[in-house]
Amino acid sequence: MRVLVIGSGGREHALAWKIAQSPLLSKLYVAPGNGGTGDVAENVPLDITDHAAVIAFCQSQKIDFVVVGPDAQVVAGMGDDVRAAGFTCFCPSKAAGQLEGSKGFTKALCDEMDIPTAAYGRFDNEAAALAYVYTQGAPIVIKADGLAAGKGVTVAMSVEEAEAAIIDCFAGAFGQSGAEVVIEEFMEGEEVSLFVLCDGTDILPLTTAQDHKRAFDGDTGPNTGGMGAYSPAPVMTPEIYQETLDRVIWPTVKGLAARGTPYQGVLYAGLMLTATGPRLVEYNARFGDPETQVMMMRMQSDFLPLLHATATGTLAGHEVRWADQFALTVIMATKGYPGSYSKGSEIHGVADIGGEDIHVFHAGTRRDGARLLAEGGRVLNVTALGANIGEAQQRAYAGVEKIDWPEGFCRRDIGWRERARSPV
Repeated sequence: MRVLVIGSGGREHALAWKIAQSPLLSKLYVAPGNGGTGDVAENVPLDITDHAAVIAFCQSQKIDFVVVGPDAQVVAGMGDDVRAAGFTCFCPSKAAGQLEGSKGFTKALCDEMDIPTAAYGRFDNEAAALAYVYTQGAPIVIKADGLAAGKGVTVAMSVEEAEAAIIDCFAGAFGQSGAEVVIEEFMEGEEVSLFVLCDGTDILPLTTAQDHKRAFDGDTGPNTGGMGAYSPAPVMTPEIYQETLDRVIWPTVKGLAARGTPYQGVLYAGLMLTATGPRLVEYNARFGDPETQVMMMRMQSDFLPLLHATATGTLAGHEVRWADQFALTVIMATKGYPGSYSKGSEIHGVADIGGEDIHVFHAGTRRDGARLLAEGGRVLNVTALGANIGEAQQRAYAGVEKIDWPEGFCRRDIGWRERARSPV
């Protein structure tokens, strides 16, 4: 197969790295790619927001299969456009992608299908939203309804913090994504992610992971797109896993199919493990970043036929194999992220890291001849395998120490929850 991966982040580098290992692959392109994807594929300088340009490239290069990475292109309907042009595409439809594109849409589906989630209110004006907060009190969760690059959620521990978040949303901090706001009950528990392939009818559960959203150690600082992750997440026991499939995943799949908008792609369920069982925090309609990086390190199956079966409605009978190891990734970000940050600082030492047990996935990087430059907020994903969480953590941070990049920073406690449970 001639394959095109859409995107430029760490998720897309990890997807391309894994797809490149498939014996079914004849040629791999990544558009636009980054400073690392060129090691496993040919980078193509396409404007991925221009779907006509992407389709023209598919036609000229006789692409067999398109794999869409970023949430913005899922929500913009790239999958629909590429399929309409006659190409097989791993990407949910624009209609089904509303699971991520509108938190209100997902909440309504939860109501319809009796999927356990936080109690909520949905508002399109500031006064009504503020009145709801004054009635409910804090802690409380404020969410911009649409896409906000992982930064549109505020877990407000005081009414004043909730007020500020609501005012920001309606003042345009997130553009049209904040024109409507969902306000949710604060759920007590531990958060975990479950990834499931779905071909519209059948599902293939993948694995679990736990992300670290806050910028700084001890889960402090602002929310980010994710500062690190590990997989699997043993806190999701086999019993909780089965309950999640029965009460969250299957009702979602059946509910969307009944609406005439079957879901074909990866379902990324963010879950809160509460005292009364797993409850849905949110859905994403694409692979997680940085969870993909740890999943791809652990996956032993050929990934390409699984993606293709998902896209073609032929997932039944497929299985997936995982290494009986932990994987842990540490994000190295530019100082200032998730706020304003500079671009263009040079990074040294990445080429010195490698082996079966460790890999550096690039995110916001670009090449300038032999120089590797930081071009984004989240820049590098140092990802390692280990027999236990401690070994994976030690190997990842040993890799971090080899990187010479004064303008970068990382959290030093990725995996802390599991380390507390399993000190080895």
